[in-house]
Amino acid sequence: MKILKYITLGVVLIGGMTSCGNDWLNLEPSTSIPTDTSIKVLSDIEFTLNGIYSEMQSSDAYSGRLIYYGDATGDDMQAVSSTKRCANYYRFNWTKDSGPSTHWSVLYSIITSCNIILNKIDEIPYEEDETDYRNDLKGQALAIRGLAYFDLTRIFGYPYTKDNGASLGVPIILTETDRFNKPARATVAECYDRVVDDLTNACPLLGEEFNKGKINRWAAMTLLSRVYLYMNKNELALAAAEDAIKGAESNGYALWTNEEYPTAWSNDASATHPGEVLFEIVNETTDSPGKESMGYLSSKDGYDDICITVSFYHLLQQDPDDVRLKLLIFDKTKYAYVYKYQPQEGENIEDANIPLIRLSETYLNAAEAAVKTNDNDKAVAYLNPIVRRANPDNSVEGETITLDRVLTERRKELVDEGHRMFDVIRNGMTVHRVDETDSNLASTEHIHSIWIMTGISTRLFFLFQSMKWMLIRIWNRIRDMVIKTDLITPS
Repeated sequence: MKILKYITLGVVLIGGMTSCGNDWLNLEPSTSIPTDTSIKVLSDIEFTLNGIYSEMQSSDAYSGRLIYYGDATGDDMQAVSSTKRCANYYRFNWTKDSGPSTHWSVLYSIITSCNIILNKIDEIPYEEDETDYRNDLKGQALAIRGLAYFDLTRIFGYPYTKDNGASLGVPIILTETDRFNKPARATVAECYDRVVDDLTNACPLLGEEFNKGKINRWAAMTLLSRVYLYMNKNELALAAAEDAIKGAESNGYALWTNEEYPTAWSNDASATHPGEVLFEIVNETTDSPGKESMGYLSSKDGYDDICITVSFYHLLQQDPDDVRLKLLIFDKTKYAYVYKYQPQEGENIEDANIPLIRLSETYLNAAEAAVKTNDNDKAVAYLNPIVRRANPDNSVEGETITLDRVLTERRKELVDEGHRMFDVIRNGMTVHRVDETDSNLASTEHIHSIWIMTGISTRLFFLFQSMKWMLIRIWNRIRDMVIKTDLITPS
């Protein structure tokens, strides 16, 4: 079923938002009509939300680069070559002036649209029988704003665990503003508090049932458990994940079986068969980012931007019967791609839906939080379904579950869904890009043309990057001086 895409007059322009130079934030409306004249009834709110979901489809948002950011910067996936779209991510080849500014602009555009809804909805009259409908709309706006602020903070700020959020994060904007406004950055802690407030307020308002292409209560709770993990508030993470699992499964959601797993990604989920995807971006042939979407970017038959590393292939091969090996698509003996972004029947790979929050993550969040709270029984209870689904002959029953064991399972289960680099840095660990060889991936090797070394720590890497760009700037100044000198003609 296609998501309605109506955009109300006066709502932020959904397409074409960019940020460069002094244009910190472009908030020009789609028309000159003031916002308060365009939202009068609850259906206007729903139309505006549909516009927000449409913007989330952008290839610079949740249908493309914002997803593979967390994988291309890690150690399980890599750019196929230095010319590919994700190469700058993979190589950390940017500065404060040339970074991924589109993520900044599109996420703030989404936030602004959410702010419009949240600043208006309490003024709109509604009938008693519209209470649940009204609450769900408000909950969606809160949850989406929380998601956007979370992604902004983890991209542009230090990990919360570095200094309990004392370092600078991103500006928090809760009202309509203009593009000339340049608010101060809040701390990471203040940003995370904002995210937690939005999600905790959203959860009781959101509907519990399947709502195709829309965020519901169990998706928001899973996201909240993720945020608590990033904050190292593990008791709260465990409670949120457990509530999400119980609530989702009581509403028909369930982990895919071993038999379903290789092809379930292409299923057209419905209220009667919701599967395990709690929230996804719905794309269609008539309404998708096209060839800049994850489906096309990560396919050997598309732009083949991003492939798995040899070391990750060897990790999966430790169990030859792991069902997740069946998701790998090989380009002869050169590269292997993860085939999670599978098109639905009658669609092309560029139109594949983008799963953002899965029940599998909820189980893994619960397992990680249980390990960190020294509750081994719960760690076993939540990790075992993921392990047994991957291979029914395996089990962790009777084992003492370690953090490394859970994080290894996260790598296998959530690869190509944008988690790996963030999982590493929030746990104070190190990305190791190790050169290994395999005859099945004969052309796959790390790019060493810049400051990338085997086993280099992320902290040292960023130091090298800063030194590199400082030297480049010095050289450019010297070059400019030489050019100017050459232009002087003796009298």
